Parts: sequence; C-alpha cells; structure tokens
Amino acid sequence: MSEHQPDYQASVIAAVVPCYRERASILDVLGKFGPEVSHIVVVDDACPDGTGEWVRSECADPRVTVLTHEANQGVGGATLSGYAKSIELGADIIVKLDGDGQMNPEMISRLVRPILEGRADYAKGNRFFRLQGISGMPKMRLVGNVILSFASKVSSGYWKIFDPTNGFTAIHIKVAEILPLDQIDKSFFFESDMLYHLNVNRAVVADVPIDAIYGSETSHLKISRILLPFAWKHVKNLVKRLIINYLFRDFSFASVQLLVGMVLTAFGTIFGGINWYASVSTGIVAVTGVIVLAAMTFSFGAILLLGFLNYDIQNQPQSPLYPDL
Repeated sequence: MSEHQPDYQASVIAAVVPCYRERASILDVLGKFGPEVSHIVVVDDACPDGTGEWVRSECADPRVTVLTHEANQGVGGATLSGYAKSIELGADIIVKLDGDGQMNPEMISRLVRPILEGRADYAKGNRFFRLQGISGMPKMRLVGNVILSFASKVSSGYWKIFDPTNGFTAIHIKVAEILPLDQIDKSFFFESDMLYHLNVNRAVVADVPIDAIYGSETSHLKISRILLPFAWKHVKNLVKRLIINYLFRDFSFASVQLLVGMVLTAFGTIFGGINWYASVSTGIVAVTGVIVLAAMTFSFGAILLLGFLNYDIQNQPQSPLYPDL
C-alpha cells in the first residue's frame, strides 16, 4: 500500500448518527455507508416519529446499533451517547454525521484521512471551501454561518478553520477519551464547544472540504434563535481559553501583552470617557494633558492587544496528540 493511501481496514471506524424526526431520510443515509465503517450507532433522541424503531424494523445492516433516549437531550447529548457506545464497541475513530441526508456517508474516507495519516486529532467538514458547493444553502443560513464562524475562531483559538457548526466530524478515540465529555454543551452549540475543549487540550484540528446536500429536509437549527445564546457562550469560552492557555498553562510575553493591554485600554477608555462627559456637561474644555494621557494609554493598550492577537493566531496546535497518548 502506498504511503499516500491510509489503511482503512487497520482502524475500526464507528459512525454516530443522532436523529430527531429523520424517519423520511434515515434509511437512505444508512444505505450509503461504505465498508470502511465497522459500526453505525443510530441515536434516537426521543423522536416523535419513532426513527429508532423504524430503523430496527427496516434496516438489516448488521453494523447498525440503535440507542433510544427517553427524553430529548439535544444533538450534542445524542452525539455523546453515540461516542460512549462507540468507545464500548472498540472504535479507533468516531465519525459523527446527521441523519437528515445533508452529509454524504460516502465522504467518510475523505473525512478521516487526516487522522489516519497522523496529521490531525479531529477532522471536520468545511462546506465553504468550494464556493459552488454552497449555492444551494439558504441565504439566511449562509450569513449566520459566516458570523458564527468568526465568533468560533475567536472563542476556540482555531483561527484557520471555518464552518464550525458543520456536523460532519471525526475524532480519534484517544483524544475523545481525554475530553471532559460530561462538560460539553449538549445543544446545537456542541460542535463549537468541542472546538474550545480541543484547543485547551492542544489537539490538532483539520478542515476537510465537503459538499453539502440541500433538499427538502427541514433544519432544526434556526439562526435567528441561536445567535444571542451562541454569542454569550462564545464569550464565556473565550475568557476561559485565555485564562487556561495564557495564565495557568503558560505565562509568556504574550500573557503580559494581554494583561497590560487590557488594563491600559480599559483605563484609557474609562478615564477618557469620564473627562469627555465632564467637558460636555460643564462646557469646559479638558486640559491637553488629560486628553494626551487618555489617548496614549488607550493607543498603547490597543497596540499590545494587537500584538497578543497576532501571537494567538499563530499559536495553534501543530503536533497531533493521539500518537503520544
């Protein structure tokens, strides 16, 4: 076998398919899995249409295992149940894709390739790599994905990846086992929260170009409903990531840039704002020294923060974790 052709047969690949009202599409999706997949775990997340029972009665593929939640846990909760079952089944790599037919199981070999070749710990699909591939994406979802992608870059620290809400992912089992799976968000924020946890554990993430399939399916992810909740969760993850990576795990010149830059920028903003308000209220022009002090502290703080930002962009994990675990 060529060094450029990874040995899929040497690794046990398990696919997790979380389902919620996917009865119309699930059998077609299951019929597209190739021989490189050893186990298929279908997770019925308390589907009102009985997707799990439908699979049990209609799918004869011996690789398929069906799990059923008594109460709906969200796509993240369903995926994590599938992760636990995949670990129990002895998987080396866990693939996750949705049951709505937007992700083609025939692309699994492409998705897991960076992991099999030892280039990544986690791989995710990127629908935006080929621009012609997003022509069928609804415009509102397209705009929302662009906004969420930038927010995810900031909060996760993976500045060079895109399409963070893409649910077509693969992870090496050794990396999945060191993640605090019980702490990962169980809602639609699951994929973005995974990236945060992967970064603080210094895992390498690879973007894999894929084509999404848009048909008559109805998305359960409403961009207008999740923008504000997602924004708050991104802010929390950003703060935690900066504290863990630049204060607890390491303290470098970049840490000094971050701390001093934040203090100076905040001082310049608050001091300048107070004196500007006093000047407007009283009609008395602020003295030159006050204006210069506010401007200089804010400007110097902003320069330090830009220097930190440049360091953070370059400070992405480079060496995969799993070979040493």
